[in-house]
Amino acid sequence: MFQTGGLIVLCGLLAHTTAQMEVLPVPLDQNLLLAGTPPQAPHHTDLAGSLTSGLSSGLLSGGLLGTLQNLPLLDILKTGGDTSGGLLGGLLGKVTSLVPVLNNIIDLKITNPQLLELGLVQSPDGHRLYVTIPLGMILNVNTPLVGSLLKLAVKLNITAEILAVKNEQGKIHLVLGDCTHSPGRLQISLLDGFAPLPVQSLVDSLSGILNEVLPELVQGKVCPLVNEVLSHLDVTLVHSIADMLIHGLEFVIKV
Repeated sequence: MFQTGGLIVLCGLLAHTTAQMEVLPVPLDQNLLLAGTPPQAPHHTDLAGSLTSGLSSGLLSGGLLGTLQNLPLLDILKTGGDTSGGLLGGLLGKVTSLVPVLNNIIDLKITNPQLLELGLVQSPDGHRLYVTIPLGMILNVNTPLVGSLLKLAVKLNITAEILAVKNEQGKIHLVLGDCTHSPGRLQISLLDGFAPLPVQSLVDSLSGILNEVLPELVQGKVCPLVNEVLSHLDVTLVHSIADMLIHGLEFVIKV
């Protein structure tokens, strides 16, 4: 009789414990593993980071660095931009007095191109984004004057405007607006920090030419690539950002 009563009490305790376990919340990491749980849309504070990450990945996978490294810069400079690609047109008209300097250059190559961390700013009205695309590269200059390579560090920012538009079907998407460089923002420095006077004079003259030519040359390559990357961004991300911009809602954290 005692054994039967003990068994009944034990079963009751087990049933009570099981009922309590059923109402306890499942830990977060297990929730993420449950089959059939739909993924959550990115939080507003994640949109900016997701956009810059997507743009960076798209620019790199789209061959940005290879495009920069393979620019036939010396050929373009010496022909005054009159190339089959029509990259510069008559741009060198302003610096014709400096072009003879190029006759003292045997070779001019771009190496070690880099895409640095993108910056993102939202316009005050909330309807536009401005993406800063910072680029770095090394210019290797070979001249008979020094008999070896001069190495110039170059930094340049391209700024791309991103807008949200609605088509005739009522669908909203992201498009590229203005895409340009900031005049006077090209930075050129001698890697060694100093040079003899004749060499420094050559560096100064070459810097004057590059300030007129290189920003627009790079801009002409980067901006179409940005437009292409925008068209291949994740659809959910694009819709979320476009919807925020259409309504002028702030989602880029000001720093």
